[in-house]
Amino acid sequence: MTSKELLIQEIETLPPELLTEALNFIREIKTSHTAKQSSTNNLRGSTAEDLLEFAGTWSGDDIRECLQLVHDTRMPLEF
Repeated sequence: MTSKELLIQEIETLPPELLTEALNFIREIKTSHTAKQSSTNNLRGSTAEDLLEFAGTWSGDDIRECLQLVHDTRMPLEF
């Protein structure tokens, strides 16, 4: 059975007073997912000047590990 079929099956057995709550939850998931995709897409094609607004905003104590991860996973520069 697919996830969609299982969701429909579960929805059909919900008491009426929980249907609105389930609908709101599904809408919240969709909104959150759309916002995450939009945020990721906004960084593509950003200029260095656009990214400077984040300069000096690091909080945490794992900067070295994060920089190493970036170094290890970055793609080669193409001209």
